[in-house]
Amino acid sequence: MNQTCAIGLWDESVPGIRFDENGVSNYAKMFKEFVELYPRGERGLEEWEEWLKRIRKEGKNKKYDCIVGVSGGTDSCYLLYLAKKQGLRPLAVNLDNGFSSKIAVDNIKKVTNALKIDLETYVIDYEEVKAVLRAYIKASLPWIDGPTDLAIKAALYRIAEREGVNYIFNGSDFRSEGKQPTEWTYSDARQLLYLLKKFEHFKLKSFPYYTIFQFIKFGYLKKIKMLRPYYYLDYEKRTAQEFLKREYNWEYYGGHHHENIFTRFALSYWLPKKFGIDKRIITLSALVMNGEISREQALDELKLDPYCADEIQYDKEYVLKKIEMTNEEFEECFSKPNKFYYDYPSYMHLLKTFSKLSISGIKKILPFTPSIFIENQNRVN
Repeated sequence: MNQTCAIGLWDESVPGIRFDENGVSNYAKMFKEFVELYPRGERGLEEWEEWLKRIRKEGKNKKYDCIVGVSGGTDSCYLLYLAKKQGLRPLAVNLDNGFSSKIAVDNIKKVTNALKIDLETYVIDYEEVKAVLRAYIKASLPWIDGPTDLAIKAALYRIAEREGVNYIFNGSDFRSEGKQPTEWTYSDARQLLYLLKKFEHFKLKSFPYYTIFQFIKFGYLKKIKMLRPYYYLDYEKRTAQEFLKREYNWEYYGGHHHENIFTRFALSYWLPKKFGIDKRIITLSALVMNGEISREQALDELKLDPYCADEIQYDKEYVLKKIEMTNEEFEECFSKPNKFYYDYPSYMHLLKTFSKLSISGIKKILPFTPSIFIENQNRVN
């Protein structure tokens, strides 16, 4: 029988999980450790006010004092509102990889126009996008959208450097998203370049990425900090959605990260059908731990089919056509043995070395403790 965490939904399908004598998983304990590191309420507000003082001081006499990455989703759109509410001068940046839904694009325009925030759309050469996404599919890795995540961060760092801005706002929130296991989501630039050479014989010219050494340059030498405001501020996704709908005619796109069609395909087709991975286990567990829903409600939601069969088929056909991969080529990749990040070269060995450094040393590069470090301390492989 598949054991499930006594206070969350994490079960034995989650890599590195273990349970104590009361049936509580190490992932639940990990979540509590995050909460202790980043408490909300009065202490969270105090810490956030300190960050605001630095942002205003360092951004004085500049056109922008922060960069906000926007996808058209709940978290990033609400983050624009919060930045403006705090009297900041954000530049909104959207990465266009050719797969943004019309709803997402319209949402970005609605919110930036209403708030009078400048928007920069970072468009990637689509021939490179196709090669990158095909390489990850051929590599048979779980998170085939990993290179898009890398590209978003790289684009934000590049634009921050160009504008002389020291702060990037990221809408990540462990309380509503949880911590996905590394095996399910990890990717980095070393792996990206290796997979492109191996499976596509392709060299990138404009696709944004950053090596681990460039990451240190941005964070330490250039002093560009990627902040996560929701770690400090009271934030509930459903309340934010209602606010955005009411104030800006914002529209919901149907599910977590479904604002991008390729991401939706990865979540709804590739992960569950090839790997048996249901990422809702992680996100629903986080919502239970945060008190937004009951465990019983989460279990009931997990029983439901999260995706429409017709939509899944449409997304598959759309994606394959866009990346110029035949159904036969895709099915050949789909039937290959499943691989994970450790089956290919990556920077993981360096990250494990970094995780042994002092927290004060890490914070010279990042303003928060990377979740992968806490995961490594709580995991059994």
